[in-house]
Amino acid sequence: MPDADLAREWTAIRLPDAQKRRLLSMGVLAVTVRGRVDRARVPLHGLIVLVGAPGTGKTTLARGLATRVAESLPAAGDWRLLVVEPHALASAGLGGSQRKARRLLQETVAEYAAGGPLVLLLDEVETLAADRYRLSLEANPIDVHRATDAVLASLDELARSFPQLLVVATSNFVGAIDVALLSRADLVETIEPPDRDGVEAILRDTLEELEHEWPKIQGVAESRDFGVAVERAVGLDGRQLRKAVIAACAIDPVTALDPGKLTAGALIEAVAAAHAARESKERS
Repeated sequence: MPDADLAREWTAIRLPDAQKRRLLSMGVLAVTVRGRVDRARVPLHGLIVLVGAPGTGKTTLARGLATRVAESLPAAGDWRLLVVEPHALASAGLGGSQRKARRLLQETVAEYAAGGPLVLLLDEVETLAADRYRLSLEANPIDVHRATDAVLASLDELARSFPQLLVVATSNFVGAIDVALLSRADLVETIEPPDRDGVEAILRDTLEELEHEWPKIQGVAESRDFGVAVERAVGLDGRQLRKAVIAACAIDPVTALDPGKLTAGALIEAVAAAHAARESKERS
């Protein structure tokens, strides 16, 4: 990093400017200050946690944040991004998850961090650090509790040893994350579905990308009914909005062959279907 593709991901997630500034500023601060102060008195852990419903763009935002931090701190050296999917650490054997978590963080991540500035992305961090207060020892073996202990201890050691390491964690279920991990976070940021302006920006952005290949699609955003589609799309998350544009293009074989024939009416229909699918899922 910096990486152009990751920079585009940062731009693609539509959030209030103040929220993006807050995320970037904390990421930069955690790296620039942590190695120069007494952590007992200035408790920076180099940990940012992004929480929110599925589809709000947390993982994409985290990757984009990584490259924006690298852009802001070029003097630190050659930045790298390491992405971990904690589901791979699950183990059926007693003590297995604990050993895997410790090996991952204290050996693999430490080795990467020793090589220079690093952003570590822990996706769905509740899988690694489940809330021990909510777990039943009968339903959840002691291995799960010990794995969370190992993750917390390892993150503390990484924070002490590698001041140029920034950890960005994401979660769909903030209530499932151990409170001790949340207390270590320098910033816990909730990523909400977009407001009306954000909805319009996401729909326009998706249409503009298609417009490169099918210029006539520009007429959708210029039509009077586009405003209706925007108003009716409020409440959908970023992923659902972009998927709604795709669904609108697939509304019939003619449009599928030539997305340039897309109409705002088809987009309105696709938005309605997205709302219906979401409501059905919530009921179930």
